[in-house]
Amino acid sequence: MLLTIFVLTAQLGAAPTAGAGDSISLVQLLERVRTLHPHLGAAAARVDAARGARRAAGAFPNPVLQLGIENAALPGRGPLVGIDHEATSTATVPLEFLYQRGARVHRAAAELDAAQADAFAARQRVALEATQAYYRAALAEVELATALDLSNWLDSLVSYSRARVAEGAGAGADLLRAELELDRAGAEVTLRQTALAQARAGLGFFSGDSVGPFGSLPPIVVPTEPLARPVSGAPAGPRPEVRSARARLVAAQAGVGVARSMIVRDLGAMVGLKRSVGTTSLLAGIVVPLPIVNANRGAMEQAEAERAAATFDLAAIDRQVRSETAGLAEAARLLHERIRVLSGSPDSSGARTGYLARADEARRIAVGAYREGAVPLYQVLDAARAWGEARLTYFRILYAQHESVVTLLAAEGHDLFTAFDGKELRP
Repeated sequence: MLLTIFVLTAQLGAAPTAGAGDSISLVQLLERVRTLHPHLGAAAARVDAARGARRAAGAFPNPVLQLGIENAALPGRGPLVGIDHEATSTATVPLEFLYQRGARVHRAAAELDAAQADAFAARQRVALEATQAYYRAALAEVELATALDLSNWLDSLVSYSRARVAEGAGAGADLLRAELELDRAGAEVTLRQTALAQARAGLGFFSGDSVGPFGSLPPIVVPTEPLARPVSGAPAGPRPEVRSARARLVAAQAGVGVARSMIVRDLGAMVGLKRSVGTTSLLAGIVVPLPIVNANRGAMEQAEAERAAATFDLAAIDRQVRSETAGLAEAARLLHERIRVLSGSPDSSGARTGYLARADEARRIAVGAYREGAVPLYQVLDAARAWGEARLTYFRILYAQHESVVTLLAAEGHDLFTAFDGKELRP
C-alpha cells in the first residue's frame, strides 16, 4: 500500500532559554547518539561476536600427530635381547568437516544475519527513544515559555488593577483575584521549570552531556511551525524484527542439518610410518564409528522443535509489523489533518488565521474590553487560560505528529540516522 503523508518538520527557532547558536537540533542529537551512545557500541560488539562465530564455524580441523616406540628397554636396564626396537609416527586427519562444515557455516551465517538485524533494531530503538526525549524536552520548553508569558501578563494585570484600586476606579476584589492568579501562575512556572529540568536530564542521556544544575545542558531547537513536505509511505525494506526472525528461522533449519550430521562422529583418516629392524613401512587406516545406537536423537528432536518455534515466531512478528505499520500510517494521517486545521492559512494581509492566532486575538479583545469596563475580570482570566491551553494543545499535536512520522519511517525500515537531510526528513 502506498500512503502519502505530510511531514511537519521543524522550522527552527530559538529555544526560550538561549540563542539558536547554543542550541541542539534533532539532527545534531541523532548524530551524537550515533557516535556516542553505549547501547549502539554494545550492539556492534555483538555483531563482531557473531562474525567471529561464523569464522570459527568455517575453520578446518587440525591434524593429530602421534609418535610412539615399542620394545624399548626400561630405564636403568640393558637393551632387550632378541627383541627389535620399533618406532611409529602417524598423522590423523579428522573428516567430519566433509559433511558437517557446510551446515555449521550455514547456521553461523544465519545467526550473523540475525545479529546484524538485531543491531539495526537497537539503532532504531535508541533513535526513537532519543527522538521522544527530544520532543519531551521541546514540549517542556514550550510549557515553561507559556507559563512565564502568563505569569508576566498576570503581573501587568495586577499592576493595572492595583492602580485602578488606588484611583478608586476598581474593586479590591478584582485585585485580590488577580493576585491569587499571579501566585498560582508563579507556582506553575516552578512546576514547569522542574519538568523541563527532568526532560533535559533525560535528553542528556542521549546527547552525552553531563547532567548538572538546571540550565547546564544546551537548550534544544524548539520546532514552532509546521513545514509540509510529501513523504512516500513505500517501505525501505523489511523491518529489522522481521529480518531477524527470518534469519533465525534459517539458522534453525541449518541447525537440523547440523544435528543430523552428528549421527556419525569422530570420522578420521590415518597415515604414518613404522620403522623396525632397519626397515621403514607405511601405515594407513580409517576410523569409522558404528552408529548402532542413535545417541543424537534428542539433539535432532530439539533442533526440529526450535525450527518449528522459529516458524511461529516469524509468523507472529510479521503479523504484528503489518498491523503496527497500518496503525502508524493512519495516526500520521490524522495528526497531519488536525495540525493543518489548527495551523490555518494566511489571509490577504499575510496574518495567520489559525488556532493560535484566534487565541491571541481572544485574549487581546478580553483585555481591551476589561480596560473599558465592558467585561468582568473573570472573563479576562478565562481568556488568558484559554490562550495557554490553546498554545499547549497546538504544540502537543505538532510534536505528536512529528513523532508519528519518525515512528512510521522506522516501521517502514528506514534508517533513522540517515533519514534526515538538513532540517527535513528524506523520503
